Amino acid sequence: MKAVHFGAGNIGRGFVGLLLHEAGYEVVFVDVAEQLIDALAAAESYTVHEVGEGARDHEVTSFRALNSAAAPDDVIAEIATADIVTTAVGPNILKFVAPLIADGLLRREASAPLAVMACENAINATDLLRSHVEQSLAEKAGETDAAAALSRAVFANTAVDRIVPGQADTSGLDVTVESYYEWAIERTPFGGEEPSIPGATWVDDLAPYIERKLFTVNTGHATIAYYGFLAKATGIADALARPEVDSAVRAVLGETKQLLVDKHGLDAGEQQAYIDKILSRFSNRHLPDTVDRVGRQPLRKLSRHERFIAPAAELAERGTVPEALIDAVGTALAFDVPADEQSVEMLAKLQSLTPEEFVEEVCGIAPSHPLFEPLVAVVPTPSG
Repeated sequence: MKAVHFGAGNIGRGFVGLLLHEAGYEVVFVDVAEQLIDALAAAESYTVHEVGEGARDHEVTSFRALNSAAAPDDVIAEIATADIVTTAVGPNILKFVAPLIADGLLRREASAPLAVMACENAINATDLLRSHVEQSLAEKAGETDAAAALSRAVFANTAVDRIVPGQADTSGLDVTVESYYEWAIERTPFGGEEPSIPGATWVDDLAPYIERKLFTVNTGHATIAYYGFLAKATGIADALARPEVDSAVRAVLGETKQLLVDKHGLDAGEQQAYIDKILSRFSNRHLPDTVDRVGRQPLRKLSRHERFIAPAAELAERGTVPEALIDAVGTALAFDVPADEQSVEMLAKLQSLTPEEFVEEVCGIAPSHPLFEPLVAVVPTPSG
């Protein structure tokens, strides 16, 4: 069995690649980072070090590595004969991955369909990837050939959850991760013939898993980062240890809990236990994550379908003013990290756009939406 995985970074090696390896797949890592791919191609193994309850080390072997920028034909050939394609590249990069998958499907002769799963921190990322693949096929082939190629794949959405912090410069290919993980995959697209991945959880309705994870783990993590930055904390665990940060994140997750319980019928007590477990994970001092790393790319994190605006908008539509989430958005606007390109861009927008323009452009909220005015109130007016 063979899996092609796009994204050879820490999450790719320490989470998705690891689970595919342990499921018995030969993993072909694909990336454009030349130095990383060269190191993987030259290595016989690397180790994933877990920290936390039940932690153990995992040796990963039987993998190969390809540079999709330097050898796209080789990547396409691997996809044409693979059983699974996965990604951990970021939602904005899926459009660059799609043409390679499209070409692989056009060349594919295998009778079994290719399982395609985007493992990204985004709602229904595989649907987005599929739309890019469809567009690429339409550009590359006639309608009949494009439809035939698309029929050779099964696209399934996933929800992924594992904390993989920034790694020490001396770690090489080894990756340190928390021992806890969850990889939920929707079962329905496979019609009862889902791939063998023992580490995955197959579910009939993925929506509650995606939103529970995104609106608890991702929302909570970023909230700690932005309030921690304001409190001049360096590490996530240190930030959460501060009472004002702990209070802020609990208020935010109290609001997302309300949405998840009302929308998906989750048990309130079980969701609170999930929140408590998440906060316990964030306080793990063996995972030396920083507020700068977790808070990076604030423009993406403040966009319409991401961790703050998506739940806040739904709460507002349901008649609740999400005060804690709105305050967290206001706090995120103070994230000033010159090394982060989006931080610099965000601060420039705050100087060039009115609050109303910022909310429309960055947050994707129109003036007619009930969240518009509360958001505008926390966006600073450009200084003269």
